[in-house]
Amino acid sequence: MITRLRSAAGDYLALTKPRIVALLLITGFCAMVVARDGLPPVWTTLATLLGLALSSGGANAVNMWYDRDIDRIMTRTRGRPIPSGRLAPEAALRFGILAGLTGVVLLVAAAGWLAAAMAAAGFVYYVFIYTMWLKRRTPQNIVIGGGAGAFPPLVGWAAVTGHIGMAAILMFLIIFLWTPPHFWSLALYKDEDYRRAGIPMMPVIHGWRSTKMQSALYAVLLLGASLLLYLTGRVGIWYLASAAVLGIVFVAYTLRLLREQAPHVQWAKRTFHFSLLYLTALFAAMVFDLRP
Repeated sequence: MITRLRSAAGDYLALTKPRIVALLLITGFCAMVVARDGLPPVWTTLATLLGLALSSGGANAVNMWYDRDIDRIMTRTRGRPIPSGRLAPEAALRFGILAGLTGVVLLVAAAGWLAAAMAAAGFVYYVFIYTMWLKRRTPQNIVIGGGAGAFPPLVGWAAVTGHIGMAAILMFLIIFLWTPPHFWSLALYKDEDYRRAGIPMMPVIHGWRSTKMQSALYAVLLLGASLLLYLTGRVGIWYLASAAVLGIVFVAYTLRLLREQAPHVQWAKRTFHFSLLYLTALFAAMVFDLRP
């Protein structure tokens, strides 16, 4: 019985895409610290992060419920709880909706209506705009849908200030511009998966070279957006230096990726993994170099 319960708990946790949620929580927490010019109260921090985790994880669960048909086709996703038969689709849907609603209610109580509204907007954006509308219809799915993962800094900022500042908007923009080169590098070496599933990802529709060129362009725009954060007066010169170095290295990765010839995907994988390090390090730099 205990083993069965533990297995079920692990499957429900897998529905939330915990590694993605962890990255979202990092960006939300760092925004809270920057907005507060230091650590926020413990209760506010814990309640906000829990509410954000529930709302984000709930959206991911609904995404898995909706995508269960294509998840069965793709080798990357066929082991997920629904396509593997470990969880019924209806149970996953109920769990996702309940988690999302619980997260928003918790944020209303602990962080205010604006923070809750931002979390709810992120839920709606990811479930309805990206998953149900864009993902299967346009190769711009990741470009437009990238806004879904950019809401956590708005949630964190609103939780400690009650408003949305320019620095929070720039954090949103940073994640928005980061998403295409991050996800397209994954799509490059999972190209056949998306092709079999009929998902119009950029490499499938416009080819590898066009995808790589656009990735490099977004990396350049991302570098500019990250440097603009310094002008808000919220972060110091060491952040500026860190953002410049990290951004230049990210651009270099995408340019090296552009030189890689199909079917080789070594640099696609390297770019994907560096993109995760890039975003974590950039937001950490904000926290460690607050301007007094």
